[in-house]
Amino acid sequence: MSNHVHTVLRLQPAQAENWSEEQIINRWRQLFKLPVLIERYQTGQCYTPAQRRQARQVIKQWRERLCDLSWFMRCLNEPIARQANAEDKCTGRFWEGRFKSQALLNEQAVLACMSYVDLNPVRAALCDSLAESDYTSVQQRINELKQQPMDTAVKLAEFIGSQNKGTGIAFLLTD
Repeated sequence: MSNHVHTVLRLQPAQAENWSEEQIINRWRQLFKLPVLIERYQTGQCYTPAQRRQARQVIKQWRERLCDLSWFMRCLNEPIARQANAEDKCTGRFWEGRFKSQALLNEQAVLACMSYVDLNPVRAALCDSLAESDYTSVQQRINELKQQPMDTAVKLAEFIGSQNKGTGIAFLLTD
C-alpha cells in the first residue's frame, strides 16, 4: 500500500532457543554488519574470559531480538522511512505511530487475515486484479503458479497449531 504495510508473521521464540550461536550469528549477519568482537569470537580470537563473556552476551541479545516483533518492525520500517525522507528532502518521523498487531488465534483467523491482506490492493482500487497487485506476495505466488504445469496440484501446508493434527484448511495453491 502507498501509506502502510500489511504483514502476516509467525513468531517462534521456542525455535530460536534451539539455534546454535553460529546460527544466530549467521542470521544476524544477513541483516547487519558484524562487530569486530563477534568476528574475533567466531575465529577463536577472543583470548580473555571477559571478551568471550561479552560476545556471548551480544549473541544472547541477538537471539532475543531475532524473535521480537517490535525489533522486526523497527528493522523493516527504518530503511523505508530513511528512503522516503531522503526523497522528500525532510527529516523526522515517517510513520504516524507505532505499528498495530493482532493475534491470530485459530486457522479461520489466519485465513481471514491472509485474505484481507491479499485483497487489500484491489479493495483500495490500486489494481483490478490480484495478478496486477504490484509488490505483493499474492502477485509473486500467482507468477510462480503460472510457471508450473497446470496439472500440478500443489497443496498448501496445513496451518501449524491446528487442534486436530492432520486436518487443516484444505486449500490448493490454485485456490
